[in-house]
Amino acid sequence: MISVPELKKLLSTPQQIVITTHHKPDGDAMGSSLGLYAYLIQKGHHVSLITPTDYPEFLHWLPNNSDVIIYTEQQEKSIALVNEAALIFCLDFNTLSRINELGEHIRNTTAVKLMIDHHLEPEDFDDYRHWDINACAAAQLVYDFIVNVMEEPEKVNKDVATCLYTGIMTDSGSFRFPSATSTVYRIAADLIDLGAEHWRIHQLVYDNVSENRLKFLGYCLSSKLEILREYNTAIISATKEELQQYAIVTGDTEGIVNYALSINGIKLAAFIIERTDRVKLSLRSTGDFPANEICKKYFQGGGHRNAAGGASDKGLQETIAEFKAILPEYKTQLLQ
Repeated sequence: MISVPELKKLLSTPQQIVITTHHKPDGDAMGSSLGLYAYLIQKGHHVSLITPTDYPEFLHWLPNNSDVIIYTEQQEKSIALVNEAALIFCLDFNTLSRINELGEHIRNTTAVKLMIDHHLEPEDFDDYRHWDINACAAAQLVYDFIVNVMEEPEKVNKDVATCLYTGIMTDSGSFRFPSATSTVYRIAADLIDLGAEHWRIHQLVYDNVSENRLKFLGYCLSSKLEILREYNTAIISATKEELQQYAIVTGDTEGIVNYALSINGIKLAAFIIERTDRVKLSLRSTGDFPANEICKKYFQGGGHRNAAGGASDKGLQETIAEFKAILPEYKTQLLQ
């Protein structure tokens, strides 16, 4: 591991830098990445931000979004930039498998690798780690990195503030999750003072959906919602055909699982989707229930205690049946 003084020295002169984040980036992934991007370009670095895949259209308004390179659309350019980089920042993930085949290119490079993340059980691929599982978002840790590690609070300009506020807002569930501590509120207030228009950011992220997304949500709630009161659990599922019927694109399914969790008395909610390659699961829970434990133990995934994801190589109905079969193991916790 390199030390903070060594890192400061590295960043004191212009460098070739790559920033990347996880597969199918969400608000925190893009907010933290573009926030760090806006900080580093102020210091004169040559910075490339590469995402492994596309990401929701409701995040395309973020400052400097037009500079983002999508690996699946520009593979040769992405690989060349990774190979030329002196430093690679890995944000909002801590295992290289989370960035698909891009991960092996990064693993094999000689660049200094820097991780900024808040997920459990990091893989040891990094040379510098700014990591805290108690942080509500990677964007919170990027703020801390700029202000307290690099000691450059003056470089949190409006673009940086806007991006970091977006990341914190989305990963804290609009400041309603337990991770939204008083420290998080103080950071948010500072970001607002520095130019983040909180009302506008909320509108652009949450009040900016397509007609298809709204119709699909209505369909899920009216026809695909299953309540298992004996386990205080709710399940929503969707087939490939249903996704095609509503012309669902990246980002359209985000947040749907939270509607199931909002039902009175529900402690665990699952959104189980049949994708082209495999079945994906998104779990949300309340209180101390370990949604991440289920994903890690049974569905090749993980995440936070109350928000986790996983996948299955089985069919949709088999995966739903497997999920239901697991619930008796957790009945006591679900009924507390």
